[in-house]
Amino acid sequence: MTLYDIKPKFQNLLRPMVVKLHAGGVTANQVTLLAMLTSVFLGGLLMYFPTPILYISLPFYLFFRMALNAIDGMLAREFKQQSTLGAILNEVGDIISDAALYLAFAFLTGIAPWLVILVVLLSWLTEFCGVIAQTLTGIRNYRGPLGKSDRAFVLGALGLFIALWPQYVSVANIVFGIAALLLAWTCINRCRSALEAKNA
Repeated sequence: MTLYDIKPKFQNLLRPMVVKLHAGGVTANQVTLLAMLTSVFLGGLLMYFPTPILYISLPFYLFFRMALNAIDGMLAREFKQQSTLGAILNEVGDIISDAALYLAFAFLTGIAPWLVILVVLLSWLTEFCGVIAQTLTGIRNYRGPLGKSDRAFVLGALGLFIALWPQYVSVANIVFGIAALLLAWTCINRCRSALEAKNA
């Protein structure tokens, strides 16, 4: 089970806001762009000012970004705003946002940059595997154990930990190492699931 499995309940909480946004003329693509641009802004800020206390912003922002991701999807599906451009923005926006936010950890003293970069690359690969599954089966694959929402939870918690206990920042190397293994496992799971579905 991943955090993606509780997404329907989260969407139900957001539905009244989505209805109001639609009534106000807000589109799914606008929300997608907002999520990407704010991610790049915060990531850039943390890279320029790599002070541990500032990383306390990550759990709050990542929750906000999860909400934006849910809202853009609901606007697209429930108000007939789905488009090819929207699909492209959604995928590209996610990988740019992930890179901007996660690479910020590489600028902290005590964290191995190569581990952070490895996690970013594997995060991209998991999404690529999910898209491959959609190409083969027509269904986007969100298999875990470390999907997009799970990554946000883990790295948001890590940001909070670093902000509160900066003297233990090196613990992040263990977290990124474990995350890399779980991401590799996620890639295998998504590819295996796509093959099973295709051959069924």
